[in-house]
Amino acid sequence: WLSALRFDNLALRSLPVDASEDGGPRAVPGACFSRVRPSPLQNPRLVAMSLPALALLGLEAPAAEREAAEAEAALYFSGNRLLAGSEPAAHCYCGHQFGSFAGQLGDGAAMYLGEVLGPRGERWEIQLKGAGLTPFSRQADGRKVLRSSIREFLCSEAMFHLGIPTTRAGTCVTSDSKVVRDIFYDGNPKSERCTVVLRIASTFIRFGSFEIFKPPDEYTGRKGPSVNRNDIRIQMLDYVISTFYPEIQEAYSDNSIQRNAAFFKEITKRTARLVADWQCVGFCHGVLNTDNMSIVGLTIDYGPFGFMDRYDPEHICNGSDNTGRYAYNKQPEICKWNLGKLAEALVPELPLEISELILEEEYDAEFEKHYLQKMRKKLGLIQLELEEDSKLVSELLETMHLTGGDFTNIFYLLSSFSVDSDAPELEDFLEKLTSQCASVEELKVAFKPQMDPRQLSMMLMLAQSNPQLFALFGTKANINKELERIEQFSKLQQLTAADLLSRNKRHWKEWLEKYRVRLQKEIESVSDADAWNTDRVKVMNSNNPKYILRNYIAQNAIEAAENGDFSEVRNVLKLLENPFQEAEGFREVKEDAEEEGATATAAACAQETRSRLPYCSKPPLWASELCVT
Repeated sequence: WLSALRFDNLALRSLPVDASEDGGPRAVPGACFSRVRPSPLQNPRLVAMSLPALALLGLEAPAAEREAAEAEAALYFSGNRLLAGSEPAAHCYCGHQFGSFAGQLGDGAAMYLGEVLGPRGERWEIQLKGAGLTPFSRQADGRKVLRSSIREFLCSEAMFHLGIPTTRAGTCVTSDSKVVRDIFYDGNPKSERCTVVLRIASTFIRFGSFEIFKPPDEYTGRKGPSVNRNDIRIQMLDYVISTFYPEIQEAYSDNSIQRNAAFFKEITKRTARLVADWQCVGFCHGVLNTDNMSIVGLTIDYGPFGFMDRYDPEHICNGSDNTGRYAYNKQPEICKWNLGKLAEALVPELPLEISELILEEEYDAEFEKHYLQKMRKKLGLIQLELEEDSKLVSELLETMHLTGGDFTNIFYLLSSFSVDSDAPELEDFLEKLTSQCASVEELKVAFKPQMDPRQLSMMLMLAQSNPQLFALFGTKANINKELERIEQFSKLQQLTAADLLSRNKRHWKEWLEKYRVRLQKEIESVSDADAWNTDRVKVMNSNNPKYILRNYIAQNAIEAAENGDFSEVRNVLKLLENPFQEAEGFREVKEDAEEEGATATAAACAQETRSRLPYCSKPPLWASELCVT
């Protein structure tokens, strides 16, 4: 069934390909791609496949021969056999990682297979992620493991079905080949299964692709592999704009500066809208380096991402982001910073004074406009656009923060709020809202001090006596956060569950009154209040997901898959394909595991018990211990 794929590898015809046959890690000057070969895996088998993603390529799995179709997918999408017409290659790019220029990076574990023409004539680049060594693998082995591959596979599809621009994932294939990984960098390595994800996008070219021309960086001393090759920069701009922004190419075909300015303006606006979409579903990317920013405005490279559970504007999803550079509330400004680095990388083909002006004029305005439009839909403000709406949103988020409200579930509940509810109905609604707020136990876990008191005391003394030395170990922001944590934790020791509930109800009652007043203005502007309310609920329910890929849901699927059971990955995939609807037959995580549990060990039974939660539930207490790096 895979023979239906029609390849037309335009990128390799349009951009310079490295002539060297050396497959080992090395510098790759003067080229955008290097030819590679996937490394075979032992006994590849399919974990899951996304039929909607594969349909983009014109593929439809034959229902009658499911096992044979899965075996064929495992064979070709593991890299064990090459598809006719594919030309495996690894892409060269650089990047600013955590704010510092890192020099040559490139596809260290991903391989371009080629570009497939879809049924409607559209062009899709397909990639294998985790298929083995490339010239860009550096000290690594070019492999990905089951754990990280399941997360990328599921989140790629989850984001698409949430309506957020993203790369897609067609298949996830694991194997009996093993690699050793030290997951938390704590000296406790373990053996894990090599796994490959088939990724699909119009292109995987990123901001960092244009940084290969960068001269030695004034801070790190590192440089791109293709310094002074402006001819390649021109080739790349011609290829990217003519292929992915054809309307801009057509409008400015006789003036390259104007064309490049229009392209930069468009990617600035797309990026602003993208990060606004993230903020509105509580998505944290985790590693917003310039090499993880798509040149066509897609969410790309799913690593230590996370959907926020309890609302915390300073939420950090990446356990290795020690300074909080990529925290939830920093994402908009970081994406703007990354666009600034792209602007620098386009010089001299786009003068900096032009691109910097575009960035200042367009980015913040586009972000704020798109964010507020989306938030109005999430709150059902469908009739009027009032200046006060921005304040209402801010006050909602502040109330969520004060009460430890679950970001996704609070928004989902709001569609059932009635403007004309009486006192008992309001009390009932407050009960529902507060049930989605953090308990005393959850808050104690969240605010548990993370430093040994002696360490903290030493750091405080060092900050006063030797600021330069202190800067090597920590930041004032981190110390202040720890002091705040200690203060909050101390207060929680005296707080009872009844006091917390009473306080939370008071906060929510205050905000709901403001929300009621705003909804009343909507009603006054329409002739048919019932029709308006029907529309309001419909809009809210198509903008506030019931299901997201929470870390604990992904973890349950990963643990089952690591034990050879792929059914939970497939269940979760199916669920995430309809995130806004109540899913029949998906009421609980691992609902039908009871019978198996009877014959399993006590530990396995405990695992099943902890898993038996509604998929829309805020996370159980054990989930707070999950760390993604």
